[in-house]
Amino acid sequence: MDPIPHRAKIQTKLLRWFEENGRDLPWRNTRDPYPIWVSEIMLQQTQVVTVIPYYQRFLKSFPTVYHLARADLSRVLKAWEGLGYYSRARNLHRASKMFVNHLSGKFPDSLESLLTLPGIGRSTAGAILSFAFNKEAPVLDGNVKRVLSRVFAISTNSKQSLWKISESLIPKGRSNPFNQALMDLGSMICTPKDPLCPRCPLNRFCEARALRDPEKYPFKEVKKKIPHVHAVSAVIQKNGRVLLTRRPPKGFLGGLWEFPNWKTEGKKRLGLSLKNRVKREMGMNIAVRKSIGTLNQAYSHFKLTLQVFHCQSLDRSVRGKWIPVQKLHLLPMSKIHRKIAEKIAY
Repeated sequence: MDPIPHRAKIQTKLLRWFEENGRDLPWRNTRDPYPIWVSEIMLQQTQVVTVIPYYQRFLKSFPTVYHLARADLSRVLKAWEGLGYYSRARNLHRASKMFVNHLSGKFPDSLESLLTLPGIGRSTAGAILSFAFNKEAPVLDGNVKRVLSRVFAISTNSKQSLWKISESLIPKGRSNPFNQALMDLGSMICTPKDPLCPRCPLNRFCEARALRDPEKYPFKEVKKKIPHVHAVSAVIQKNGRVLLTRRPPKGFLGGLWEFPNWKTEGKKRLGLSLKNRVKREMGMNIAVRKSIGTLNQAYSHFKLTLQVFHCQSLDRSVRGKWIPVQKLHLLPMSKIHRKIAEKIAY
C-alpha cells in the first residue's frame, strides 16, 4: 500500500493547476544554474515581489559567475542594499570565488557538492538541482512546508517527516515543474492566513481542510520576545565631508558603511554622552550641534531606536574615512544609515 495517500492524484492535479496558473517569474525562463542560484539565495527570507527588481539589477551588474567573483565585495553589497540579510550577498560572493578558483566556473550538480558551498542549505540545493538540472531533489521552503503540513495534517514541526513526503511526491522526471508548483500553491493559494481552500487543486485530499482548521498548520512555535536596543549616532562633519566607519567583513551587516554609533543605557544627556564616547573610542574632539531626529528599524532579532546628532570635528587632523556628502550614495549602507545619509544630503 502506498504510504502517501492519493499520491498520483496529487501529482496530476497539482501539475495541471501549475500549467494553467503558475507564476511567470524571470528566473524561470532559464536553465542556467547561475541566475537560478542567485534567485534562490535572494528568495531566502524575502518575498518574490521584492526580489524581482533586485534580481534583474544584480544580473545586469554581474551577468556571470566570473563577473561576480572578480567584483569587489563593496560593489556586491551596494547592489544588495535594501534587500537585507547581507550575509546572503557575502556568501554569494565567497561561493563565486570558489566556483572560479576551484571548479573552473562549473556549477556543481550534486547535493553533496552544493551543500559544501556557503549559503546553500538543503532546500536551496534541491531547488537548484530540480530547476537547473531537473534532478529529483525535494525542496522545503516556507511555502512547501505549509502546503505539506496542511495536506497531511502534520501537527508537529518534524522536518524529517516533511522532507520524506516532499521527496516521495516528486513525479519521475518532473521535479522542475512539480517543485515550482508546490511553491506557487503555497504563495498564491495556501497562504498563512485566510487560505483560498475552494480554489485549491488539492482541497479534496487536504486533511487540514477536512478538520476545518487549516490555519492550525504548520505548528507555530512560541516566538521569543525581541529586545529593544537604544543607540546614539554621530554625523561628524568637516569641510563638506562626513566621517564613516565600516563594519567588520563578517557578522551582522558585515562590510557595510555607517555613521559612528553606540548603544546607550539611558535617554538623558545623550549629547554629552555622545561627545564623551567619540573622544574615548575615536580619540576625537567634537561639538554636538543639534538633533537630526530619531529613527527606528526592526531586524530579525532586535528592534533599534537610533538618536542621531549633527556634530562638528574640532580637531585639525583626524584619522578615518571622510566621504564627501554628495558621494554617500556610492557606498553600501544598511537601511537606517541610508536614511541618515538622505537626511543630510538635502
